[in-house]
Amino acid sequence: MSEELRVNPGWLTPDPTAWASGGGGPMDNSSSSLGSFPPDVSLPPSQLPLLVNPWDIVLCSSGTLIACENALVVLVIWQNPPPRAPLFPLPGSPVLALADLLAGLGLVLHFTCAYLLRSDSAQLLTVGLVVASFSASVFSLLAITIDRYLSLYYALTYNSERTAAFTYTMLVLLWGLSLCLGLLPVTGVNCLAEEATCSVVRPLTKNNIAVLSVSFLLLFGLMLQLYVQICKIVMRHAHQIALQHHFLAATPHYVTTRKGVSTLAIILGTFAACWMPFTVYSLIADYTYPPLYTYATLVPATYNSVINPLIYAFRNQEIQKALWLVCCGCVPASVAHRARTPSDV
Repeated sequence: MSEELRVNPGWLTPDPTAWASGGGGPMDNSSSSLGSFPPDVSLPPSQLPLLVNPWDIVLCSSGTLIACENALVVLVIWQNPPPRAPLFPLPGSPVLALADLLAGLGLVLHFTCAYLLRSDSAQLLTVGLVVASFSASVFSLLAITIDRYLSLYYALTYNSERTAAFTYTMLVLLWGLSLCLGLLPVTGVNCLAEEATCSVVRPLTKNNIAVLSVSFLLLFGLMLQLYVQICKIVMRHAHQIALQHHFLAATPHYVTTRKGVSTLAIILGTFAACWMPFTVYSLIADYTYPPLYTYATLVPATYNSVINPLIYAFRNQEIQKALWLVCCGCVPASVAHRARTPSDV
């Protein structure tokens, strides 16, 4: 079959029905046919029916949900700043929610460009946006973990000694590095010219996605190490407070710290569960593997950005109010009159 009869799918090789090939091992997508229902080859390419990969529809739907959820989070945080201002509070700054918002928009735009515009340039731009946004999400989680660790290790001086310049420097580094990673496909580090160099996610090259995956594993290892140190500090503080007050459960500082640590644990655990399968798979597989496996690991990875706002909604009073207003048009008295504390994260 000639190349002009193929429609580039959103994320994989040029066979739009290869997603249905779940096979038991690697396969060559370049030799795949169009399945049981090939288009009429007598029609010109412009009149061929548009084949839409249902997995791409799932990704686009996930992107829509991600964008809506995180847009609400960003709006609520912007209108209701928290009473304290750490560097990257768990939702006290919209950095993480903004990164997830852009990732959701990137998924929707990529679907639009892949099936409506059919432009390689537009595809590269949208893939770059998705890579940059999810990279910013990872770096934001790392910044949150570092901020939590420093705020506990230097409990008496951290908030007073941290300057705005330090905060802005971290923001510039976070988004600058993410932008550089996102620009790689646009500036020529892609496999459009040579399909053999493609990774499991087109148009990223095998080397490109290997760098992203290894970086993810290193950053997550660093976050786990910091979290272990955080737990040690909390346990040491809790023991000291227990000796002084003889009533640990009633100590507000301990309750606040425990809530912050448990929220961080939930976010990091969710992050690992969502992203680890795709990260490992992208390291061991290439474009010859069945696309079904790629989608089966890539779709859950996007759910991390869906879950983050839900974690906030259950733990942050202002976001709870906003969600109740959107869903029911009213705010329950138990939520409206609950005292707001610094641990609302």
